[in-house]
Amino acid sequence: QVQLVESGGGLVQPGGSLRLSCTASGFFFASYGMSWYRQVPGKEREFVAGLSRSGATATYGDFVEGRFSISRDNAKNTVYLQMHDLKLQDTAVYYCTATGSSYWGQGTQVTVSS
Repeated sequence: QVQLVESGGGLVQPGGSLRLSCTASGFFFASYGMSWYRQVPGKEREFVAGLSRSGATATYGDFVEGRFSISRDNAKNTVYLQMHDLKLQDTAVYYCTATGSSYWGQGTQVTVSS
């Protein structure tokens, strides 16, 4: 049974930091690129960051502007999203996915508020 479980979301003040984690099971993690998306109610899901299978190549949404970093630990079947300098508009549910697959997590809420 495929599972992707996100964690690490929460409430943070503007300018703060969070690190999201996504732990996978039920498929061969190292054979997939991994991505993070986010969604605000009433809007389409938005690409945040993607990482190749080896972790050598990362891509980011334009809005990231150097504030986020995606990484992975294949030995732990886990992908991370380190977020710094969070802004009010970063408030969303963040999802991880095995890139190009139908495997998605349930999401973790990130709320940026003063």
